[in-house]
Order: sequence, then structure tokens, then C-alpha cells
Amino acid sequence: MSNTPSLFDAPAALKPLAERMRPRSLDDMVGQRRLLSEGSALRRAIESGRLHSMILWGPPGCGKTTLSLLLAQYGEARFHAISAVLSGLPQVREVLAEAERAFQAGQRTLLFVDEVHRFNKVQQDAFLPHIERGSIVFVGATTENPSFELNSALLSRCRVHVMEGVSPEDIVQALQRALADAERGLGGQDIMISPDNLMLIAQAADGDVRRALTLLEIAAELAGTGDGHIDEALLAQVLADRSRRFDKQGEQFYDQISALHKSVRSSNPDAALYWLTRMLDGGCDPVYLARRLTRMAVEDIGLADPRALPMAIDAWNTFDRLGSPEGELALAQVAIYLAATAKSNAVYSAYNQARAEVRSSGTLPVPLHLRNAPTKLMKQIGYGKNYQYDHDAEGGIALDQTGFPDELGERQYYHPVERGLEIKLKEKLDALRIAREQARAQKKPE
Repeated sequence: MSNTPSLFDAPAALKPLAERMRPRSLDDMVGQRRLLSEGSALRRAIESGRLHSMILWGPPGCGKTTLSLLLAQYGEARFHAISAVLSGLPQVREVLAEAERAFQAGQRTLLFVDEVHRFNKVQQDAFLPHIERGSIVFVGATTENPSFELNSALLSRCRVHVMEGVSPEDIVQALQRALADAERGLGGQDIMISPDNLMLIAQAADGDVRRALTLLEIAAELAGTGDGHIDEALLAQVLADRSRRFDKQGEQFYDQISALHKSVRSSNPDAALYWLTRMLDGGCDPVYLARRLTRMAVEDIGLADPRALPMAIDAWNTFDRLGSPEGELALAQVAIYLAATAKSNAVYSAYNQARAEVRSSGTLPVPLHLRNAPTKLMKQIGYGKNYQYDHDAEGGIALDQTGFPDELGERQYYHPVERGLEIKLKEKLDALRIAREQARAQKKPE
């Protein structure tokens, strides 16, 4: 191992509980059974000291930093950590130069880059030659999807390992270990807490072991001023106003809005309400949700239920008038209605087909009979000639009159579905199309 200071070397008295209890072996880690189970490829590589450059992708507190420290420990490599938030290209180059000198002296360096997705392309490219030469074992940690945030050159030189949020049951194990450990944990403080209350802390941590240990430490400090008992009343203070994981700019945001949209589309109002509430609870802008719900009313409900669009607009206006939290109930109401009502994407599909036709067919002239003729000259050259005023025709529709450019002929983009109001629209339009075809077939050429 290197003499380079690590997170293990700071004085214990200065470390928070989460740092003091950081696992010192793979067996101490909780969660990540798929990735680190006995016999797994990654575990065998780590235990044999065969290090490779990698990207660790997972939510906060799942063990990315700890696993990196263990990689260096098992691989007998120098450990050096930098943060993409705090470090610029000059600092990166300095670290890489130091790693190069160590490499020439026969010592490997494991370079841990926290929040690597925050580095730009130029900064990411700086690591490439050093990874290729083997002067560093590169370990990047990210909470964001590497496919979107990291450039392909860096990804091609690293393996991506997906880490998962830790389950409440596994977090309870970490909490119990901290309570029992007299050397690094709370074992000498006579802290008492029931299994049910331990589970409350684990659930409040939302998959984040570090957060769970921090909550336990706060609760223990409060309990230490009394009888050492962490009860429900004390936990109510510690766990008040806790927030769930939600990144307004990251993948979780887009995953959750996708889940909301697809729950509406699949006519599952309970799931739609759940995802709407998750996003509101996480701090999503309600106006953004109102806008997306309005889009759903157009894209997925359409003319199967024309009431959906004005209801979405009304909910949006209601939120604008009432604000939060009262106005959020209007958004919940429209989300449930959109999910429960009839669905049709016929208008959405028709618009896309018409747009594709316009782009491919170019600027076709408007047929003369459809052109307006406000001047004598325009009438003389045929503008408006043979136009039939539909209100004067039998049945209110001039059946033998086309509305398309001559070069296109008749087209059908809109295909109503047999759901909701579109059942009636389909019956009417199908009958009209048959009647138009018959009228055009009977029409004698002039």
C-alpha cells in the first residue's frame, strides 16, 4: 500500500460515524450482492489484485467510494481521489504526472474520480493515454447514465459496473454493526433502539447507507442527552422533512416522467398518481408537470375524449391561481382522469404523417378551385373556378370536390380508433369517404 493519505488515515475523532464505519473488506460491504457475491467476476478480480479501469454507476451512498478504496487495498496500489466538482484540468494534469512518476518507480496508482460526469470532453480525454499505458487504474464514480454523460473514448477503455441502491434490510445490518462496534461505532454509548425504529431509519435513508449512518448518529447524539433510548418521538424529530432521491437534471427525472406518461397511456390511474406524487415530492416544478399532462391529453387521448385537453388546461390554470400545495390537487385530478379515460393517438399519428408528406412533396400549388379570387384578374385566370359552396350542396358536403393538390390526389392521414368519441367520428368519416369515392367515380369529365 501507498503512504498517500486516504480516508482511512484521518484521526478517528474527526470522522463522522459513516466514515468511521466504512467497510475495510469486501465482506463488510452491505448490498451489491449481484456485483460482489462470492464467485462473481468482479469479486474474483478484486481478491486476486487484478485491477482494471472502470466506471461505477449508482445512486448516492451505495458504496462507490468504498469499493474504490478496497480496490486499491486489495491491489496494493496508491489511492488518489479527486472530485470533478472541485478539480480543473491543471489539477488533473498534476495528479497524472505524479501517477506517472510512481509508475516509473514500479508503483500502481488507483485514481478515483468522483462525479466524473461533471468533467467535460477535454478533461475526460486527459485520462486516456494514462489508462492505455497503465500508469493509472482509472475508477470513475457517477450517479448519471454513462451512456449520456461520458464520451465514447473513455467508455471504450473502462468497464461499466452498475451499483444499486441498498435495500432497507441491508442498511439495517450496517446500522446494527455500528451500534455494536465499540472501537469505531456507537458500541460504548449504551444506545437503545428497537428493530422497528432501526427499520424506520433504514427506510428513511432511501437506499443510501451513508445517510442512514448519519441519521443514526444524529439520533444517538440526541438520545445521549437523555436516557440513551432512541424512541418514536425522538426519531420524528430526526426524520422530519426528509427528501427522496430526485435529480431535476438527471436520469431519475426523465425516468420518472417517462413512468408517469406511460402509466397514463396504459390506463393505470393509480400508477399515474404515484409517479406524479413522487415527482412533486422530489421537488419537480409543478408547471412542468402541468405542461406534460397537457401534452398527454393531446398525444394519448386526443379526440377519443376531447374533454381531456380543456381539463388539462383548467388544471394548469388552477395551479397558477392556487399555487402549491393546494393547486397540486388539480394536477392529481387531471392525471387520474387522463389515465382513466379512452385513449387514441390517431391525431398524433395523423399530424406526423401529414408533416412527413409536406416535407417530401415540396411546395405544391393550391388547386384553382380552392383559391380565393378577390380581384377581377384573379377570376379571369381561373381562381375559384368550379368551387362548390358546401353549405349549398345536398347534405352540406360537396362530395366530388377534392381538398388536396392535384399532384397528390386524396390522402388519408387520420385513422380514428374504435374507442371513445372516435367511434362516432370513424363511422361518419368512413361513410363520407365511401360517398366521395362514389361521387368522383360518377362525375363526368368536363
